[in-house]
Amino acid sequence: MGTAFAGAYIEFFNAKSENGDIKLEWKVQDESNVKSYIVQRGTVQGNFVDLATVNPTGSYSYYTFTDETAYKTQDILFVYQLKIVDNNGSATYIKRSVSHNVSGVKRTWGSIKAMFR
Repeated sequence: MGTAFAGAYIEFFNAKSENGDIKLEWKVQDESNVKSYIVQRGTVQGNFVDLATVNPTGSYSYYTFTDETAYKTQDILFVYQLKIVDNNGSATYIKRSVSHNVSGVKRTWGSIKAMFR
């Protein structure tokens, strides 16, 4: 069972913690008026940052995005938002919350790697 948004009919939008990352997936039936999807991560307070822009590939499409940077933050509860931008520039949003626990080793290793980039 899906939901109609401006320019799109989304069957589902899911977020789950998987192997130390967050995996987002969504499926659309119709995206005839979609210009782009913008994947955003935020907190329960609503401070969102853009992670990626995904261009539509046509109706009846399935999309995935893996957030490999979630372990770098101190938050344990993330809110992911799919911003659906239509061809007129208007936007609608779908939100999903996901609890994410990452080992201290992965968090430390990620911080060390970030210092050398």
